[in-house]
Amino acid sequence: MRKKDRKLDLAARAAWLYYVAGRRQDEIAAQLNASRQAVQRLVSLAVSEKLIKFRLDHPIATCVALGEELRTRHGLAFCSIQPSDGIDTRPAPGVAIAAAEYLTTYLAERDPLVLAFSTGRTLAAVVDEMPAMDCPQHKLVSLVGTISRDGRASSYEVVRRLAERTGAECFPIPTPVVASSVEERRLLQTQRSFTVVRDLARQAVAAFVGIGHLGWQSPMHRDHFVTDDEVMELIERGAVGEIAGWAYDGAGRLIECSVNERNAALPLAELVNARMIGVSAGSDRILAIAAALRAGLLGGLITDERTAEALLRRQSGLDTAA
Repeated sequence: MRKKDRKLDLAARAAWLYYVAGRRQDEIAAQLNASRQAVQRLVSLAVSEKLIKFRLDHPIATCVALGEELRTRHGLAFCSIQPSDGIDTRPAPGVAIAAAEYLTTYLAERDPLVLAFSTGRTLAAVVDEMPAMDCPQHKLVSLVGTISRDGRASSYEVVRRLAERTGAECFPIPTPVVASSVEERRLLQTQRSFTVVRDLARQAVAAFVGIGHLGWQSPMHRDHFVTDDEVMELIERGAVGEIAGWAYDGAGRLIECSVNERNAALPLAELVNARMIGVSAGSDRILAIAAALRAGLLGGLITDERTAEALLRRQSGLDTAA
C-alpha cells in the first residue's frame, strides 16, 4: 500500500472506533498504539477527507482482504467484514449497520420483492439501523415463530418492526418456535396463515438470518424457546448452531433430535430461490458460522474482523489436519 493509503486506512479505523464503536480517544490511542494527539489528527483527517458521512466511506484493507478470502473459500456471492473494536459485544458494532445498508439495496428496488427473515438480537439491531422508507410494494415474511410454548413473546421479532419502518407488508408466523409435540407442530403447519407464509417464502429473493450457537444459556435457551432437558439433548447430539431454530452439527447437517422434530419454523429447503445471508459475529458463534459455511448453507455473510480471522484460522487448521 502507498503511504497515503496506509494513512487513510489508519484514519478510517480511528474514525470508526470513535464514531461507530463510541470509544474515547484515550481508548483508541491504546488500541492503535498511538498518542492521543495522533488519534485526534487521524480522526480530523478522516473528516477532512470526507471519509465520515452516515457510513464509513473508505474500505479498510484488512477487512476487504478477509472478506475476499472467505468469499473465495466458500463460494459466497459476497462477504462484508466490518472492523472490530477489540471488545466482544452483542450485537457487534458495525455489523448491524452494514446489514442495514445491504438490506436497503433490496428495499430500494421498485419492482415487488419478497424478503425472508429469522429473528434474534442481531437482526433486531439491523432494523434499528434502518432508515425510514416507503416501499409498500415489498413483502416481508418470517421464517420462524416468535413465541415460547408458555406464550411469552420474543423481544426480537423482526418483520413487524421492519414493516413499521418501511411500509412493506409483513407476514409473521403465529406459532411457537418449538411446538409441544410433533402432532401440535403438524396441526400448526396446516393453518392457512402458515401456508401463506410458506408459499411466499418460496418466492423470496433473499433471506436474512442470524446464526446462533447452541448450549447452556445460549439465546434459544435463555429466551425460553427450549427447555433445560432439550438443551442437554442438543449438546449430546453434537449441535453447534442454529438458523431459524434448526439445529445442526459441526458439518452443518441437521441433527436428529426432538427440537428439530417439533420445530414449527419453515424448513430452510423451502427457500428455493433465496440467497441466504448470514448476519452474525462473536467468539461464541465461530463454530456455528464455520459449520454453516462448510455445509454451503450461506450465499452471503456479514460479520466482523475478529470473527472472520477466527473463521480463517479454524479453516486453515482443518486443512492442515487433513
